[in-house]
Amino acid sequence: MDILSLAKLYGLTTAVFFAIDLVWIGVVANRFYQEHLGTLLRPDVVWGAALLFYAVYIAGILVFAVIPALGADSVVRAVALGAFLGFFAYATFDLTCLALFRNFPVIVVVVDLVWGTVLTASVAAAGYGIGRWLGITG
Repeated sequence: MDILSLAKLYGLTTAVFFAIDLVWIGVVANRFYQEHLGTLLRPDVVWGAALLFYAVYIAGILVFAVIPALGADSVVRAVALGAFLGFFAYATFDLTCLALFRNFPVIVVVVDLVWGTVLTASVAAAGYGIGRWLGITG
């Protein structure tokens, strides 16, 4: 896989991730997070940290789910590996919060784990489709 194809795959997968996650954060779950985490939430987003997370996490989706799935020519592998990655990554954050922060809501942990699993599986599937469209093979 050449660097230009990889850059295109990364950029297009990033667009899919943002489209899905921003609808979740900004529309679907906004009230949920405000209700359950309102006292913990910052009034202003630290965009540098958020963008760094997105950059690293999307690279992880490509490395650990999309590229192996393209090599195996299997969207099922993309979905399965994406789901595992999402579950493990979001569990790391949410279970750490549950362990360390007083009164961290269990409902947030459950919802966030499901969301991270579904989001990452979906983005991995989309990334796989984008890779196929770009002609990337293993």
